[in-house]
Amino acid sequence: MIRTSFNDGWQVRPKVNPFAELAGVVVPYQEVTLPHDAMISGERVASEEGAAGAYFPSGVYEYRKTFFVPEEHRGKSIAIEFEGVHRDATVHINGDYAGQRPYGYSLFRIDAGRFLRYGEDNEIRVECRAHQDSRWYTGAGIYRETWLLVGDLVRIAPAGVRVTTPDIDAERAVVEVATTVLNDSIEIRTLDLVTELRDAAGIVVASGGSKVTALPGESAIARQRFYVRDPALWSVDAPALYTCDVSLTGLDAERVAFGIRSLRLDPQHGLRINGESVKLRGACVHHDNGVLGAATFARAEERRVELLKEAGFNAIRMSHQPMSKAMLEACDRLGMLVVDETFDVWTSAKSPYDYSLNFPEWWERDIEAMVAKDFNHPSVIMYSIGNEIPETGSPSGAAWGRRLAEKVRALDGTRYVTNAINNMLAVMSELGAFMRQAAEDQGAGINTLMADAGDAMNAVAVSDLVTERTAESYGVLDVAGMNYSDSRYALDRERFPDRIILGTETFPTRIDRNWALVRQYSTVIGDFTWTGWDYLGEVGIGRAQYASSDDARPPHNAPYPHLTADCGDIDITGHRRPASYYREIVFGLRSRPYLAVWRPEHHGRTFIGSPWAWSDTIASWTWPGYEGEPITVEVYSDADEIELLLNGRSLGRQPVERFRTAFEAAYEPGELLAVAYRDGTEAGRDLLRSATGPVRLRAEADRLTVSATGGDLAYVTLTLTDADGTSYTSADRPVRLEVSGAGVAAGFGSACPATEERFDAAERRTHDGRALAVLRPTGPGKIHVIATAPDCDPAEILITVE
Repeated sequence: MIRTSFNDGWQVRPKVNPFAELAGVVVPYQEVTLPHDAMISGERVASEEGAAGAYFPSGVYEYRKTFFVPEEHRGKSIAIEFEGVHRDATVHINGDYAGQRPYGYSLFRIDAGRFLRYGEDNEIRVECRAHQDSRWYTGAGIYRETWLLVGDLVRIAPAGVRVTTPDIDAERAVVEVATTVLNDSIEIRTLDLVTELRDAAGIVVASGGSKVTALPGESAIARQRFYVRDPALWSVDAPALYTCDVSLTGLDAERVAFGIRSLRLDPQHGLRINGESVKLRGACVHHDNGVLGAATFARAEERRVELLKEAGFNAIRMSHQPMSKAMLEACDRLGMLVVDETFDVWTSAKSPYDYSLNFPEWWERDIEAMVAKDFNHPSVIMYSIGNEIPETGSPSGAAWGRRLAEKVRALDGTRYVTNAINNMLAVMSELGAFMRQAAEDQGAGINTLMADAGDAMNAVAVSDLVTERTAESYGVLDVAGMNYSDSRYALDRERFPDRIILGTETFPTRIDRNWALVRQYSTVIGDFTWTGWDYLGEVGIGRAQYASSDDARPPHNAPYPHLTADCGDIDITGHRRPASYYREIVFGLRSRPYLAVWRPEHHGRTFIGSPWAWSDTIASWTWPGYEGEPITVEVYSDADEIELLLNGRSLGRQPVERFRTAFEAAYEPGELLAVAYRDGTEAGRDLLRSATGPVRLRAEADRLTVSATGGDLAYVTLTLTDADGTSYTSADRPVRLEVSGAGVAAGFGSACPATEERFDAAERRTHDGRALAVLRPTGPGKIHVIATAPDCDPAEILITVE
């Protein structure tokens, strides 16, 4: 089918009661280009239930678009494809109900032909809503791309070309291509199908044709088998891609990308890709794009994958919903492994109006949509059928798990199935009695036992109660996904020697111990931290917290105006935080030490951050007003010892334990140097300098040339620095943005975790000396950006749009 972007020409407004419009238009429409997040521009409001969604308001939204359908399209198959609409989408064409999709993360198509007026303008209207339906910021609206699909009555089905590589060795790879042909005509049709496989250089490496007969009103699958000599295998380090071109002579053609790679799984070798054992250095990632809200642009997804890989990750667990097509394609190109996830809920609700209301009726169709989307992507190695599903500790929940797992296997037998099980949540109904008994056995109170969430989860995880209640739920899986249950790794090696485990969600503060277990046990194939990238909503779970005088522990979530979870290795602007460098060292990917400095205003107070909270540090030695005051310096390293030098004076050497050490110093501006020693020999150094002199505003684009199409964006980082480029992390001030020419600002903000500023404003205050502007091209030409800040010369940058 001919696929044309359907993103332009839309309008949106909050849903209006039709009776209210009898007196005239109550709320005007606004012009928008998709992808679009209708919620991100809403006024945030402090409310008791708002922490999950970052205090953004609930809402119902309606989109409309007028589009012309030529007369020559009469008699053809016409569909409109939505890659994602959040949530409870209802589609009307020319006033008639045309279809719906409750789940906000499923790709779906609307058969539009029967509702269209040919040779005339047509109107499509989409209604959607978001209201207390998730535990994180979801956004709302048509937040992923849309497409118009036009084809003949006899055609290749959408997502109808599926490629597998069942047999691979060094000499050749067997490539099977299964093509589904649809025949909506009233005649038997016998057609010629021609398929060509091309390598990355575009050279045909295999080809063949076949006849395929499709009966009226039915589909037919043409299955072809090819042999590719000397195959270039897809892997994380060498993500070689091929293309498969299928032509239905004179009627239709489709092209898909695929990779040739093998997967194996066993307790002795763990996960093997192309015969090599691989440990998953994993990042859990939510779907929002920070300053863009939930809007899913191809470049935004690609940039996230690029930065995650640069930070040392080789795998992403999309949590807790299916990954976008754009991110899957980026993972294929860049070499990033994917665990794609279905749902955060099944039949038991976690939020008042969540997907559990739709799950019993829609789960099969939503799994079908995910697998169809993922099938040809070599990056996808595993499907997760759920996240922290409470039912997994019951026989009924185990039966549901079996249904879902078998459904996935029936659709795709080439990948593995997991489920991210929280063992404590699985036995929540019996947890009270268990904890009381445990407290009695240990001579401690319940509050003492529950003081550290990580310790409590692990204590419950190794109990006989969990072992018994979860046995069947784990038994239906290929890989036992465990959230916050590293205490079971050694236990299950003995009790369940054939059980292969994946740490599907773990605390960032435990990565050194967890990674040691991953390396120690062949049955444990990886670790996925919560989270690799900070996200909107679930506010403040990783925020810096200090003990108060009344000894009251702060609540799990932070109050308004907190905005982000504040727990990612990488912040919402794409800037790596100290935890990221620590993790890179633990992974064995960085030999140099890393300096991180505690914010001195809290020196002497007791840090009580949650297990998702890293130390309250940044990589800065610029602290005006704290001269002579005490300050704590952390150094991360895999060496034996660290020597710290301040302006050339040694502050001593200290041993490294758990990949870190800490020094106490009195702050003075200048240079702070950490030197690592291994076996008495220098093994690397890291240096921080104080910013000096006038503050300058610097603008730097990720690329100076971008595309006018394909969901491309330009990212412009705005940094306060001195003349030598050292960041002025302590000189935050408002920055005003002016964008002209062939582009507009799609989002403008900082990584500040608590703010009332908006992402659609022309002025934002920097955070730790940085802000980020994201520009969307509107056509070929030049985008001119001018940024200004008090007491700084303007910063200008010119970006070419081709």
